[in-house]
Amino acid sequence: MHPSARRLGLTAATAAALLATMALPGAAAPARHHDTGRVLVFSKTAGFRHDSIPDGIAALRELANADSLTVDATESADTFTPGNLARYDAVVFLSTTGDVLDDTQQKAFEDYVADGGGYLGIHAAADTEYDWPFYGGLVGAYFQSHPAIQPATVRVEDRGNPATAHLPDAWQRTDEWYNYRTNPRAQAHVLASLDETTYTGGTMKGDHPIAWCQSYGGGRAFYTGGGHTKESYADPAFRAHLLGGLQYAAGKATADCRPRTGYRPIFNGRTLDGWKQAGPGGFTVENGTLASEGGMGLLWYQAKELGSYSLKLDWKMRGDDNSGVFVGFPASDDPWSAVNKGYEIQIDATDAPDRTTGAVYSFQSADLKARDRALRPPGQWNAYEIRVQGERLRVYLNGVEINDFTNKDPERSLTDGYLGLQNHGADDQVAFRNIRIKELAAPAGAPAGTPAGGAAGAPAERNRGTK
Repeated sequence: MHPSARRLGLTAATAAALLATMALPGAAAPARHHDTGRVLVFSKTAGFRHDSIPDGIAALRELANADSLTVDATESADTFTPGNLARYDAVVFLSTTGDVLDDTQQKAFEDYVADGGGYLGIHAAADTEYDWPFYGGLVGAYFQSHPAIQPATVRVEDRGNPATAHLPDAWQRTDEWYNYRTNPRAQAHVLASLDETTYTGGTMKGDHPIAWCQSYGGGRAFYTGGGHTKESYADPAFRAHLLGGLQYAAGKATADCRPRTGYRPIFNGRTLDGWKQAGPGGFTVENGTLASEGGMGLLWYQAKELGSYSLKLDWKMRGDDNSGVFVGFPASDDPWSAVNKGYEIQIDATDAPDRTTGAVYSFQSADLKARDRALRPPGQWNAYEIRVQGERLRVYLNGVEINDFTNKDPERSLTDGYLGLQNHGADDQVAFRNIRIKELAAPAGAPAGTPAGGAAGAPAERNRGTK
């Protein structure tokens, strides 16, 4: 019987049943069966070498010993053999860089993970083995660049994980903050992200994961982008973060590391991280709410170009005000680009039928009877769901479908594009809150647009032009 089962007082039958449930799709891989826990810390470098590696090894030894784990540290790739790796519950890649394993050693490590082994990547582990696809999937994202060492705010997305349970929602720390070539959110469960408005040099446009975990290839994988500086390994909060990641990788702590496929917030309620203002005016942020001021401008979510998705948000007018939600437009600092190349779902108490609340502005009126039954008066919050799938655009107001529109203009294709919120003018005050998105599968036969796991880098160029 597994030692942890004996500690918990489980019978052999109960332990077997538990292990069987852990083998279900999406569940974390079971821990390897050793009488005592053992971890291999690997810190070979074939590129830049971090002078914090000795501090990292010392910290991992202290953390592991306090948790009844034994640490072996090595710079030798020769330790990556099937027989030797089988001794370990987890392998830590501590700021490794470059090509550190040959083909035979890579195969041994792949088999180790497939047999339920754990992986913990720290900082420059993402700057390692660029030509090994298995490793790229395991670490979750490769390094792209970094600005100077500086303070930043880390926003914790899941405090139910042992690596983040002790952290505040907004974690202030100083480190070297990596930008990544792709966004791991579609394949891994993101635990914490960087707020790019709190430092300079972030390039992921507001969706910037910095710590994540996943079940991968039969094993467990955890990565944290922190750990460049020596000071990191003396920081109690970062040490506890590392310990939680190590416990998960070694199978000593369970965690739900499935990627989140439901709705996720794209407005954090505190800053405009991930958003960019085009044109005059803007939005203020207070108590989790965006409030428009001045105009005419557009606050657009620049972190990612979207294909098929469901957008949910709440909005409130003070009186007879004017605003709207734009979808399907190309990246631009000109708000008129969204007007001319995208579609606006209107917010306006009184106007022509094709230019009032729920209309696809100037193209199709809402079902006015259904809209009027669902609409709450000025001063109260209303909820929109805007669902885009292929060229089909549906609008739901407070849970009631009020518009079903199909685009037939190739110059305004909905299969990819950005979304934004209009600030119409000084006399129009509209507020927004609870802005969240869920990416959907593209309908059969339709262009897929930007994949859900695509890079959050520079927007793709499209032949749709701007005004």
